[in-house]
Amino acid sequence: MRVAALAVVTTLTAAVVTTATGTTASAAGPVDPITSSGRPAATAKASDGSTVTKLTVHDARHLTLQVYSTAMGRDIAVDVQRPADSSTPRPVLYLLNGSGGGTDGDSWATMTHVLQFLTDKNVNVVQPLGGAWSVYTDWIKDDPKLGRNKWTTFFTRELPPLIDAALATDGRNAIAGLSMAGESVLALSIAKPGLYRSIASYSGCAQTSDPLGQREIKTMVEFWGHGNPANMWGPDDSPLWAANDPYVHAEQLRGVKLFISAGNGLPGPHDTLDSPYLTYGFSRTPDTLANQILLGGLIEAGVNACTHHLQERLNQLGIPATYDYTPTGTHSWGYWQDSFVKSWPVLASGLGI
Repeated sequence: MRVAALAVVTTLTAAVVTTATGTTASAAGPVDPITSSGRPAATAKASDGSTVTKLTVHDARHLTLQVYSTAMGRDIAVDVQRPADSSTPRPVLYLLNGSGGGTDGDSWATMTHVLQFLTDKNVNVVQPLGGAWSVYTDWIKDDPKLGRNKWTTFFTRELPPLIDAALATDGRNAIAGLSMAGESVLALSIAKPGLYRSIASYSGCAQTSDPLGQREIKTMVEFWGHGNPANMWGPDDSPLWAANDPYVHAEQLRGVKLFISAGNGLPGPHDTLDSPYLTYGFSRTPDTLANQILLGGLIEAGVNACTHHLQERLNQLGIPATYDYTPTGTHSWGYWQDSFVKSWPVLASGLGI
């Protein structure tokens, strides 16, 4: 859903707003969510210096915020779809993309019909773009290839108060993510207890500190992202690998509504040349399909094992969750589209919708 931008930017008088996250943000006052007339949302500035530097209105429901992250020292693009009815404060659903961060052309907006599915829902849909190969975590060092990554700080401290102030939300949040972000959404909830009321994790691997999990993370960062995993959480024996492991800290997921899904790696209905979810940046060829079936099948088989391990851990702790294991399914967008629709009742329940 790409609409030509009107490039509307507002600068209004500042007022201080206390958000549900317990921090304060300076918002253009009074806070004005976008309306059917196209009036733009307010700009906002947080106490740590993070701020909305620019707001571009695409139409009455869609806008893009440029959010300056103090921790990372740069602007992050954040796409927003406003609720069906924004006359009263509404909750927020954060959608996280996979390993490419959405800047590679593969995103919830370009590869699925999820935004269309949410068109008639009373929820602010917030999709940050960036963070490729970062695991959406705080890195201990800047990486020569991947730069400065402080995504835990961004998603738990910087962005939520700005979104709450700019969009006049009701303070209730949910988060959903796939692949790389399937692990990250769990870790982010643990890092900031109470921030997210419901979580959906699709095709993620929650184990980051055991040999299998370390190898999966390191392969992604090193082989695909060309970064140095030691710049993320240190050497293999660093305690930071366990400190950021949702499996290890699963007890802290208690009280959160959880939806967790994975395929089994076998080709299914979306693994065809005519599938609308096959590819974005590559030609629709047998080679592309073969890559999705072979590599995507191998990856999904691995995350399926991780998902079952997480289920065993949550069951041991007596923490309820909704699980969805499909009889087929590779590591690809068609199955994540299906999983999102299945997960919506769980996400909506946490949001009070």
